[in-house]
Amino acid sequence: MKSYLHLAARLTFSVAALAALGAPSSTTAQTVPKGAAYYSNIDQMGGWQNCGACAGAGGAGPSVPYSLTQNVKSPSMDGRAAHYWIGGRKAYGDALWWKQLGANARASHFVYDLYFYYTNASAPQALEFDGNQTVGGRKYIFGTECNVAARQWDVWNTSGAYWMHTGVGCSAPPTYRWNHLTWEFERVNGQTHFIAVTLNGKKSYINRYGGSRAQGGGELNVAFQMDLNGKAANYDVWLDRVSLAAW
Repeated sequence: MKSYLHLAARLTFSVAALAALGAPSSTTAQTVPKGAAYYSNIDQMGGWQNCGACAGAGGAGPSVPYSLTQNVKSPSMDGRAAHYWIGGRKAYGDALWWKQLGANARASHFVYDLYFYYTNASAPQALEFDGNQTVGGRKYIFGTECNVAARQWDVWNTSGAYWMHTGVGCSAPPTYRWNHLTWEFERVNGQTHFIAVTLNGKKSYINRYGGSRAQGGGELNVAFQMDLNGKAANYDVWLDRVSLAAW
């Protein structure tokens, strides 16, 4: 299935109805207006950007090898998964990938939905799933991570540039299976608002705010980051059916 941006009439329907548009169904109760922009199969899109050292603390982490291979048949849900790998021998190295979707200044509500698969539960320090928007002279970073080391979800404080523990558990997700992840967040009153996360059918309300910071231009993107642990254990992650609803 080719990636596409769906623009429909200004009505409302449940997230489950996204399946009718070729999107994976979700267990969340969030409603998405039919006027929303829907970006599907983002993992199949060309033009993914990346960096290694820039993804580390202060934008100056250790340099490690990493790679992205798209349209992988196995493991895959639709025969065209994206395969991410991070390697090397430097502890706490990072690799970040992001896909620009084009500026969408009208959007302030988002549902980021994807499936991920990995095989080594002891390898990741954290798995990061992000959205970013720049609009009205402000940068909003909807940074989220399954902090495997701390066994909980963290969310990013854009104004203070630090991670916030949420108290919502996230020890290593199951391996050798497709994990279904849905994040709901919004931009409100100059802040990022992390509403809820659903992992494999279990929904947890986060309700944390993370500010914003000054930045010009306009953008909307999604991102994925892999973090090495203290032993620098190399590992792989596959993403499939990556989508974003924005309105």
